[in-house]
Order: sequence, then C-alpha cells, then structure tokens
Amino acid sequence: MKIEIFDDFDLKKIADSGQCFRFNEHGDGYEVTASSRHLFIKKSGEFEYELDCSPDEYENFWKNYFDLGLDYREIRGRIDKDEDDYLYRAAEFGKGIRILRQDPWEMLISFIISQRKNIPAIKASIEKLCAAVSRKIGTDSEGRAVYAFPTPEELAGLSDEKLASCSLGYRDKYVRQAALDVASGAVSLDKWGDASDEELMTGLLGLFGVGVKVANCEILFGYHRLDAFPKDVWINRVLELKYPNGFNFDKYAPYNGIMQQYLFYYSRNDGLI
Repeated sequence: MKIEIFDDFDLKKIADSGQCFRFNEHGDGYEVTASSRHLFIKKSGEFEYELDCSPDEYENFWKNYFDLGLDYREIRGRIDKDEDDYLYRAAEFGKGIRILRQDPWEMLISFIISQRKNIPAIKASIEKLCAAVSRKIGTDSEGRAVYAFPTPEELAGLSDEKLASCSLGYRDKYVRQAALDVASGAVSLDKWGDASDEELMTGLLGLFGVGVKVANCEILFGYHRLDAFPKDVWINRVLELKYPNGFNFDKYAPYNGIMQQYLFYYSRNDGLI
C-alpha cells in the first residue's frame, strides 16, 4: 500500500537515532520489526511511501508506531535560532527523526542489553535473543526468517546456555530477572503506564540492573513520555561543551525528549567540536 506523509519523516535518520534496534536499511528501503510484526517500507516519492502491509494493519499499528499523529514540524519550529543556535542546527540536521511508539517490554530488555555496548553489538544480541526463542513471524525481503521479540514468559523459559549464547555478557542476569519479574506478575509494565513520571522512575530503578540512563530511555522510548531526557556520553558532552550554564528544559517542555534526539543525532554525526 502507499501513504503520503507531509510532516518530518526520514527513515534513515530514525534508524540511526539510537532509539530502535530492529529498524535496518535493506536494499532501497527499511526492514522494521516491532514485537510480533514486520514491515518493509521505502520512500517512493517526495512525500510518498510504500509499505508491504494491509491498510488495516497500517491504521491499527504502523501509523501509531511511527507517531504520525504528532506534528514534529510544529515542535521543531519552537526553537529560536537566535536563542539557541546549536539546538537549531541540531534540529535542522536531525529533521525527520520521530520518537517511535515502541513496546515497553521490548524497550526495557533492549536498553538493559545496551549498557556498555555499541549499536551493532546491541542489534546482534537482540537478534540472537529472538532467534533463540525462534517464534517465526515471517521472512525479510531476501527470504530469511524473521522472529518475534520474546515475551517475558518465553525469555524466562530460556536455559542458561541459550541465554549465554546471545552474547549478553554480565547483562544476562539482568535480562533473566526482568523476564522473571514481569512473567510472574511481580512487575506490571502495563500498570506502570498509568503511573506518574516520578512513580515510573522509582519503579524502573527498583529493577535489577536498571540505572538512571536505562530508566530514562525506557520512559522516553518505551512509554513515549516525550519530556524524558536520557543522558549518555554524547549528551553529557553536549551539555558540558555547549550548555555550560544549563539547558533550557522549561522552554521545550513537554518535548525535551525530541530535543534530546536532535542533539544526540547531531553530536554523533556532524556537530560536536
């Protein structure tokens, strides 16, 4: 099917923005796997895109996944070049990034795995984890099997040997405990969706192996709370070098997470001296 998107939307920038690990360039488009769904999407015109899904699946899942109900151009337009030239340049460079609406469970495990790993290594471990459970949901454009992201119950049921084969290193015990906590009902990620930001942060920090950075990534990318502002080495460097007197969080609330994505993408690719 074909759709038109007139707002900021750039597949490459989304794929490279550090928020998603099963969103990869392939041929003339992108293979995207989310939970138990798989999509091939490519740009076919100035504002036109082709998707290999049904109109119903697009309306019921992918439209929301790409956050197409939010006007990113309007949010980007709030940045005043005269007040913050660096953020303005970052937003222009990162124009097209959107915060995907991803599954809290998948994001929790993905960002637990992400600790002290580079992005290719994170992606490799996640694919190994999916293949270890082997719940096939389709094939990619080259005919290779595509596997769903494991449920908490599936992940909790993996043997130690299977889990070790996924190259998780010391993180395997964190992944195991998170799966056990959610599968047993001791932790309800769905109920946490109704919690305040403070309550959600407290709950996440109570999980084995989850620190402030992982918790903020989960809040932004798993719960789509767009004011969360995860800080990694790149963002800390930006704040130190470009905002020695502090970043104006009040001005950009409740969209500081979108500003974080612009800063992260720009600093890693082009804009940090």
